[in-house]
Amino acid sequence: MDFLHIPQLSPMLWGIVVVALLFDYSNGFHDAANSIATVVSTRVLSPRQAVVWAAFFNFIAFAVFGVHVAKTIAKGTVDPAVVTPAIVLAALAGALIWNMLTWWWGLPTSSSHALMGGFIGAAVVAVGPQAVMMSGLTKVATFIVVSPVVGLLLGFLFMLIVMWIFRRSTPRKVDTLFRRLQFVSAAAFSLGHGSNDAQKTAGIITALLYSTGSITGEFHVPFWVILASYGAIGLGTLSGGWRIVKTMGMNITKLQPVGGFCAETAGAVALFGASALGIPVSTTHTITGAIVGSGVSATRKLSAVKWGVAGRIVWAWVLTMPAAAIVAAACWFVIHFAGMR
Repeated sequence: MDFLHIPQLSPMLWGIVVVALLFDYSNGFHDAANSIATVVSTRVLSPRQAVVWAAFFNFIAFAVFGVHVAKTIAKGTVDPAVVTPAIVLAALAGALIWNMLTWWWGLPTSSSHALMGGFIGAAVVAVGPQAVMMSGLTKVATFIVVSPVVGLLLGFLFMLIVMWIFRRSTPRKVDTLFRRLQFVSAAAFSLGHGSNDAQKTAGIITALLYSTGSITGEFHVPFWVILASYGAIGLGTLSGGWRIVKTMGMNITKLQPVGGFCAETAGAVALFGASALGIPVSTTHTITGAIVGSGVSATRKLSAVKWGVAGRIVWAWVLTMPAAAIVAAACWFVIHFAGMR
């Protein structure tokens, strides 16, 4: 079938595709906390049940959403005319290294911004600042701030609405109902996670294929690339990043099932909108904001949030793009001096 046709690639290009899928796997592994932290911390599902649930919906997201985000990554951040295999490999290596470091430190940073920072850093040292498409970079940088704020406001609002609707219900009835509803909200957020994050890897693989002439014609994301990207992130989620689950689900604020439902629903709504508009946002930033918003709304107390932990997370967000860019730049020099162009 034509839509599953895989072009003939050199061993070097296949190697870079494999590295891209390894990064995608690490994205799922690193960001599993985004999909399951609330449902695990409220004890609605066990950790193992939660990752299976999330991985399934990560994967089937390819059938629900288009490829608008993949197109933004492939054509909107670095000039496609200057992209080379060495730049793509360095970008992936930089993002992968940063992902592993922040996983080890237990910090829920953005794999998406690590990838974009790596792509930009590698392109700048290889070609110069003119390689960066400022309109795309501005959009990405803006949503570092916008996505957690949107998540926070939606989380706060949804929690407020739910508390008003169920104001005359007993705590037991509310808890029982929202334990069931969290299955739906966790599934929705996992769909949003897969829809936005898997497309980023699909986008960078597509940029590689076009830059080497492996595919030509009107820009499109090959179906086999979509399947491979969604499969890799699903497998990564299935592996679970337990260090970050603890930070996200237990160290920011204490959530009950109703709070978990509101946080996940808020995050899902924000991600659905971003994916439809082709905006590559951070699922980590979005769900963290939603958790904080739900926690504050539920208790009416700012002290419900552990601001020391939240502050450490925000610093990690700010540093992710420049740190991944620096690591990717160093990787590019190593790859360049090894003779790869």
